[in-house]
Amino acid sequence: MDMFFSVLDATLRVSTPLVLAALAGLFSERSGIVDLALEGKMLAAAFAAACVAYLAQSPWAGLGAGIVAGMLVALLHGVVSISYNGNQLISAVAINMMVSGVTPVLALAWFQQGGRTPTLDDGARFTALQLPDSIAQSALLKTLLGHNVLVYLAVAVIFVVSWVVYKSRFGLRLRAVGENPHAADAAGISVKAVRYIAQLISGALCGIAGAYLVLAQTGAFIQDMTAGKGYLALAALIFGKWRPWAAVSGCLLFAFTDAIQIRLQGVALPVIGSIPDAFIQAIPYVLTVVLLAGFMGRAVAPKAIGIPFVKSR
Repeated sequence: MDMFFSVLDATLRVSTPLVLAALAGLFSERSGIVDLALEGKMLAAAFAAACVAYLAQSPWAGLGAGIVAGMLVALLHGVVSISYNGNQLISAVAINMMVSGVTPVLALAWFQQGGRTPTLDDGARFTALQLPDSIAQSALLKTLLGHNVLVYLAVAVIFVVSWVVYKSRFGLRLRAVGENPHAADAAGISVKAVRYIAQLISGALCGIAGAYLVLAQTGAFIQDMTAGKGYLALAALIFGKWRPWAAVSGCLLFAFTDAIQIRLQGVALPVIGSIPDAFIQAIPYVLTVVLLAGFMGRAVAPKAIGIPFVKSR
């Protein structure tokens, strides 16, 4: 039973940045913009959050810096993809490579710690909530309620995003722009404005996801610390067919396999014996390939995704 609650606790913690990044990608891709740049936005946000939280000794300042950094990178992707009708895949890959190279160089130049930032004190991080003894004695309640505030923010974001996409006027315009931008333009909707707003929302959510990695998990920025989480989030989004709750379920599945693989390292199995750590660490990524191979053909993307919009005259 202790193992069950331990895995559940780890799943909730690991899934938080994946959920936020997947919902970020949902806005961008629902508007018609391919968002392979989730990785770069999260990494930039993590670096900004680490720097500002260290200097200000405030996790909230770090979170704000992460959100701003994520939005700025998203804006760069938007300018290339929306204003100049550039190739969205090339833009995203270039952003990922640029952020991956620039952040450790700046960290080395500013902090002289081998491309990482100084470790944050507890006062500059989001720590787990302090629970009353009556609640902490229950393993289930402690597992569900003993996380930091960003975990519960991510849960709230799921409900908000679901409502915005399917119940709000902006959500209707977002889906219309992603499916048929020319029809939306004929109806008086500014396609570029909707796509820019979607990019900024995507950047903000990626900013929270990247800040979470530093302010709630590692406590410092490390080179390429996102470790493919942006791509996993995008895979979960495709697995979920660009729907919020289905994408969240994909994130939880990936997080569960990640939590399992950590606990399998060094464990000897009957007959097989000890499995090399490299094979165990590959489990979440193998699952990504399997899911995409099995569901990619059935998932129908927004019809206008990846297609530059040129206003009809």
